[in-house]
Amino acid sequence: MADMSEIEKRFDIHEIAKNKKQDLDRYQCNIYCCHSTGCKSSGSDEILELMHKTIEEYNLQDKVRIVATGCMGLCAQGPLIRVEIKGQKDVLYKRIDPATSRSIIIEHIVPALKLEAGQQITLPDYLQKYVLSLDLPFFKKQEKVVLKMAGHLDPEDIQEYMANGGYLALEKVLKTMTPQQVIEEIKKSGLRGRGGAGFSTGMKWEFASKVKAVDDKFIICNGDEGDPGAYMDRSILESNPHSVIEGMMIAAYAIGATEGWFYIRAEYPLAVERIEKAIKACKKSRLLGNNIMGTDFSFNIDIRLGAGAFVCGEETALIHSIEGNRGTPRPRPPYPTDKGLWGKPSCINNVETLANITSIILKGADWFSSFGTATSKGTKVFALTGQVEHSGLIEVPMGTTINEIVNEIGGGVPNGKKLKAVQTGGPSGGVIPTEYINLPLCYDELKKVGSIMGSGGMIVIDDSSDMVDLAKFYLDFTVDESCGKCAPCRIGGKQMLMLLEKISKGRGTKEDIDLLRQIATAMQKASLCGLGQTAPNPVLSTLRFFSNEYEAKVAKK
Repeated sequence: MADMSEIEKRFDIHEIAKNKKQDLDRYQCNIYCCHSTGCKSSGSDEILELMHKTIEEYNLQDKVRIVATGCMGLCAQGPLIRVEIKGQKDVLYKRIDPATSRSIIIEHIVPALKLEAGQQITLPDYLQKYVLSLDLPFFKKQEKVVLKMAGHLDPEDIQEYMANGGYLALEKVLKTMTPQQVIEEIKKSGLRGRGGAGFSTGMKWEFASKVKAVDDKFIICNGDEGDPGAYMDRSILESNPHSVIEGMMIAAYAIGATEGWFYIRAEYPLAVERIEKAIKACKKSRLLGNNIMGTDFSFNIDIRLGAGAFVCGEETALIHSIEGNRGTPRPRPPYPTDKGLWGKPSCINNVETLANITSIILKGADWFSSFGTATSKGTKVFALTGQVEHSGLIEVPMGTTINEIVNEIGGGVPNGKKLKAVQTGGPSGGVIPTEYINLPLCYDELKKVGSIMGSGGMIVIDDSSDMVDLAKFYLDFTVDESCGKCAPCRIGGKQMLMLLEKISKGRGTKEDIDLLRQIATAMQKASLCGLGQTAPNPVLSTLRFFSNEYEAKVAKK
């Protein structure tokens, strides 16, 4: 049997990274084809297949590398292909079909590879119409930390992740830092949970670390993203699964966890597939199991699939679901850090939260906290959707204004319409009218206007939208997703929905509007978990900023 030194040498991440870089550097051209859920649904599988055949047809396998990569951001323009040729300007193509992908190789890549140094390819006119400018504010005004490698990395190749600095943060903490030093660095960074509540990640880790476990202690990654229009976590898992795994392993070391659990909704089959492959690759490389990197740290990861219940995003409901029970919340305390999965101490972090960890460890807390505001540090990933020119996945510093996101990065409201409001925080969030267009997007400022950060959903609403119907849409969702365990949420939500339906049909009264506010307040104060406590937010915020629309429907009666 090989001794530990031989095993370490065989799986040395520095040697693997060096060899992989040399392998990647030999290619003159890299073709990155988006192969995330959005682009796959638009035909990227067929595109990849035909491109591989065309490369073989022209005998370019040693010069051109085709990469099935993760999300490139501009999801509504997919399938997307990015061509990077040494000495040439990068070109991004939009809405590609298989035939056009073949033309890109024949009319762009083949002639470009024959050019002398300093010369630039001139694309034929019929290809020009597929080109997206990389100088768009959508690309230029983002600050990518979590999404830095998304669209530039093969998510299913652990060696390519290592070639880009992967698992160096894990090595650093295992070999040069104590668990408490790791916790202090995360606390110093100011990182707050990206799943919605915004609690200090470092504080949560510290609470978990101080609990003495008799045997097991768990770290859980919450990938049960359920907000309508939100797909941040799904894209991170699909685009760079190893970044989340590495963050989880660092968290486990910091709090003394022996096992990790991914809880991912079953409607995310590609994310599940890529996490499964990443875990297998880690085990093969001895990055999971006993004595990782020759240290005393031992850790394993497993996966559980969620059945699509929105309430299972709440941590105690999530724990019940992993255990095989019905996903219903329970009162706290005890908090999961004291009594969580199977009654053992458990720390739960969101996907995006864990994906931030490696950058903080490698670049330092001061670097991370240089982004954002005084109380909301770092960057935030948003799913920008709705009535906006450039919808998609973006990452910006905390504190970026609504105006910058909607009118600059997003390109404004299309079709001659005007911006009416922005809805943040999913079905538990609120609507923010145009009078707050310069509001910095951070935890505290959003709270002041009756909304929340949530996990990062942002829906742009134009002036053709009916705000009563909008509130009814979100409340209908939360009523349907209520677990029914507590009366304030189960009954209150249904009563509010009935009142909204009555008002929207022109049969409501002013007393109904008052009653809406009373029930909403009762739900906020008495509901068992965050779902019921925040479900009235869309109604209350539309009543606050668009009360005229409610009153107009009542007046018609």
